[in-house]
Amino acid sequence: MQRHIRQPRPDWRAKVESVGLTCHSHDDAPYWDESACYELTRDEVEMLERAANTLHQLCVKAAEAVIQNNWWSRLGILPVAVPAILRSWERDDFSLYGRFDLSFDGAAPPKLLEYNADTPTALVEASVAQWFWLQETHTGADQFNSIHERLIQAWRRFAGQTFHFSSIKEHPEDEMTVLYLRDTCEQAGVKTKPLFVEDIGWDARQNCFVDLDHARIERCFKLYPWEWLWHEEFGAHLTQDPVQFIEPTWKMLLSNKGLLPILWELFPGQPNLLPAYELAAPLGDRYVRKPKLSREGSNVSWVEGGVIVEETSGDYGEEGHVYQALASLPDFGGQHPIFGVWVIDHEAAGLGIREDTRRITGNLSRFVPHFFR
Repeated sequence: MQRHIRQPRPDWRAKVESVGLTCHSHDDAPYWDESACYELTRDEVEMLERAANTLHQLCVKAAEAVIQNNWWSRLGILPVAVPAILRSWERDDFSLYGRFDLSFDGAAPPKLLEYNADTPTALVEASVAQWFWLQETHTGADQFNSIHERLIQAWRRFAGQTFHFSSIKEHPEDEMTVLYLRDTCEQAGVKTKPLFVEDIGWDARQNCFVDLDHARIERCFKLYPWEWLWHEEFGAHLTQDPVQFIEPTWKMLLSNKGLLPILWELFPGQPNLLPAYELAAPLGDRYVRKPKLSREGSNVSWVEGGVIVEETSGDYGEEGHVYQALASLPDFGGQHPIFGVWVIDHEAAGLGIREDTRRITGNLSRFVPHFFR
């Protein structure tokens, strides 16, 4: 694995905007960063692919253990959600996508940091923007990236039907992600309608959710966490399973860092797992503390020698924490990459790399493209 410094394309902003990556910069710096790129070997790509496929299978087995043992409190799942999760699991409700965040140095097996299994973003840059970058800058090279084709293939099972696509208002990154997923859905022959989460209504006479046109919502992709949905005004009606949601209710079991200690408990020593516990004591004075339901690296503490050496802010933590062994993060001149492997319809489908000078990846960490030969 190598990190290369390169000159960005002079018109890179216009180019990435033309393929749908509109949220390419922060206030002070680019988020999409093609001043560098990572070169991997084919063997390294295959290691990442195998790790993601293995981890997905382990997570599903761990979810089954949660159900069999009634470990709902270990994941901080509300009792009201349990019946809906059980029905969703028994139906084997369709799951579109997720993203594993892995630490990887190119030599040791990739290690699971967390599974973004409900509302992952950084999709447009991984699927489309870096693919067009590759075609223009590295002719003859390849990329771990079949995300776009795999999304369309997954949606085809709903051809001829209608899906609502929802996110929250005034959140450009989420709107960008949903717009892209709508496009892949329509390319698969599925009709789509946009709908903000704030505009979802409940029709008591029809006993169903409706959009602003009072049309029944039968199927809905929602870029909105399940744990938030249960607290909405209409949350009480979710117990009736009135809508086929993507991601489905059972993904609450996977999109939860409370699953990390359960994975280690069930599969101790598995090469792609880091030791993780519900208490810090087994890890001594070196560990990472993570809220079970935090997002974008919020409220994470990196502890060494019993002292917090790095910490992020946020509004999470009331649901409880887990404690994970420190990952061995590669260091390329002070840059620490995290490898996000995308899972589409239960199989690994592509890679997005984000890097930061910090060891905790957050929402301002840069996306850097990759290739392999």
